Amino acid sequence: MKITSIPSPPPAWAQFQLGPLTIHTYALCIIAGIIAAVWITGRRLAKRGVDAGFAIDAALWAVPLGIICARFYHVFTHVGDYFFPGANLWNVFAIWDGGNAIYGALIGGALGIWIACRRAGVRFWTFADALAPALLVAQSLGRFGNYFNHELYGIPTTLPWGLQIESTNPKFPPGLPAGTLFHPLFLYEIIWNLVGFAVLLLLERRFTLQWGKMLALYLIWYGTGRSYLESIRIDPSSNSFLGIPANVWASFVAVILGVVLLVVQSRRHPGAEPSPFTRPDSRARRKDPVAPAGESEEQISRS
Repeated sequence: MKITSIPSPPPAWAQFQLGPLTIHTYALCIIAGIIAAVWITGRRLAKRGVDAGFAIDAALWAVPLGIICARFYHVFTHVGDYFFPGANLWNVFAIWDGGNAIYGALIGGALGIWIACRRAGVRFWTFADALAPALLVAQSLGRFGNYFNHELYGIPTTLPWGLQIESTNPKFPPGLPAGTLFHPLFLYEIIWNLVGFAVLLLLERRFTLQWGKMLALYLIWYGTGRSYLESIRIDPSSNSFLGIPANVWASFVAVILGVVLLVVQSRRHPGAEPSPFTRPDSRARRKDPVAPAGESEEQISRS
């Protein structure tokens, strides 16, 4: 065991009692990520003329749908962990034990945001671009939950920063000696996401990245990094196709979708959005209820 290796936290740190309640550290990390994403998104929306509070309104739709889809995406890509003779089917809903797939969360969250934007009259792309870099911060905070749950680690490594995983861990590869170190994928993803957050903000200062282009760059950045991390991840129960894990395929889809979105929106909308609102009578709370000078009603309502 190397002196510089990363120890896993004691299993007792994964949860604690608060009166009659059991508080799971994984859940706290997810909540911290949600709070950070709402705060960052609200500040970015305010710069476009939308009340920062709308980020909370959208979260009320996006978070529940995101959690539901994240869980079911994970379950159906790890069928063997939940459906076997004698299995407790209630474990399908045990999100506090980990297993909430980000790609499922993106699908459910996007649906929730679309509903919120549709109801409020805010352009979906405006919100998506405000949210894109915030997602990377939220995902970084959420990955600490994987650390406390002793999950999301990669193949064995001799690097100084290898992660210590107990040999009694259900996913510890058979045949390896106790004390084997593994790539700390949770840490790699945290670093990749925070670097991506900085890169996206720098690109946004240099270029006009609206109409979904920031979202496109997020999909490209995150999908690229995640495809590599998943390829070296130890996750024996994950479903695969043609020998490639499901999450690697999903990462490829995210990158392709991001490239297509960037190309299409760059051609269709080379300039800036005229307004973040899709209709003049929008119910969204605005910083300035008066449309910017020079904008026609037709321009504002165009989505």
